Amino acid sequence: MKKIILAAFMAACGLQMSAQQNLFVAQDLESAIVNKDNTVTFNFKAPDAKKVQIAGDFAERAEGQHIGGMVGAGLIDMTKNAEGIWTYTTKPLDSELYSYEFMVDGVPTIDPNNVYVYRDFATTSNVFIVGNGKADLYKVNKVPHGTLAHRWYHSDGMKMDRRINIYTPAGYEQSGNRKYPVLYLLHGMGGDEDEWTTFGRAAQILDNLIAQGKAEPMIVVMPNGHAAMEAAPGESSLGYYKPYHMKNGTMDGAFETYFPEIVKFVESNYRVQADKAHRAIAGLSMGGFHSANISLNYPDMFDYVGLFSAALNVQSAGQRNSPVYQDMDKKLAVQFGKAPKLYWLGIGKDDFLYKNNAAYRADLDKKGYKYEFMETPGGHVWTCWRIYLSVFAPKLFK
Repeated sequence: MKKIILAAFMAACGLQMSAQQNLFVAQDLESAIVNKDNTVTFNFKAPDAKKVQIAGDFAERAEGQHIGGMVGAGLIDMTKNAEGIWTYTTKPLDSELYSYEFMVDGVPTIDPNNVYVYRDFATTSNVFIVGNGKADLYKVNKVPHGTLAHRWYHSDGMKMDRRINIYTPAGYEQSGNRKYPVLYLLHGMGGDEDEWTTFGRAAQILDNLIAQGKAEPMIVVMPNGHAAMEAAPGESSLGYYKPYHMKNGTMDGAFETYFPEIVKFVESNYRVQADKAHRAIAGLSMGGFHSANISLNYPDMFDYVGLFSAALNVQSAGQRNSPVYQDMDKKLAVQFGKAPKLYWLGIGKDDFLYKNNAAYRADLDKKGYKYEFMETPGGHVWTCWRIYLSVFAPKLFK
């Protein structure tokens, strides 16, 4: 009996040691190495693979090309050496947060030698940052840091508890009775309440802008814009299910109708300046659509509105049926009659929504409504949206 127990113990030790050895072997190979000249080197060991490519948002892309789960990505062929390691080094890259994945014989594959992986609702990709430029705002720097809290609020209208992310600036906990302005920051159709804290780098951007004295200390509220959802995938009572992009209750008016519940929760639980002059709302794509319509339907709620690549002048069945989307011209006249302090629009020149936004701006111009506009290179991608937040936030609450 003792021999059996000893043998089992030794076998278990052998398995554990083998696992540990495999772990150390896997870590011997580095990838997404940012070199001093801002080139980046990728390595992937696959001796039996016939072809390995990088799908990355730093690569040139053919028109209309869509690769795996990557939006705005191009393909780069890697080269295999005698040890079966596929490698590639980029040209010097601009300062930015980049995302990528490998295509191994046509199969999308996460880089196992880069542990930094973000989820964009239904897809995942590796990320890295090239600094010494605008991406320094996206990095964790040696500045005072705010707090990011995952909270839950109850929605009577949606009849569920819903998850919400709330950023409070550095020093909030120690600032006594001080009250803060609030930015409500909304995600796109393919995202959730976590998206602005991962790909968006909202906490790092606000930490750095506030530390530099460029932005006012503010609270940032990031809710889930899909009215039928409790929370991001893996964070709700549904457990670990397979997420999908198109969801119910996305643009049917429910989120806009019950948005005051979010404002009420924030103003009941945080020290905030609870008036129009100290509230802002902004969002990307679908979140820009939501921001436009929430500010239209509640013209006394927000003095600052930011529309980032907003899904404007698009129509769904929900829009035809919901009173939220009716009498838009009258609502717009009321909103601008109350003179918001800032109505801000930004879009990339290659964005598929560019014409929609141009038509919306032409309508604002025709009616004589004042706004600010920023056009950037790029399409419907995070490269643009991080810039817009970096530009929009310093304009608030001045």
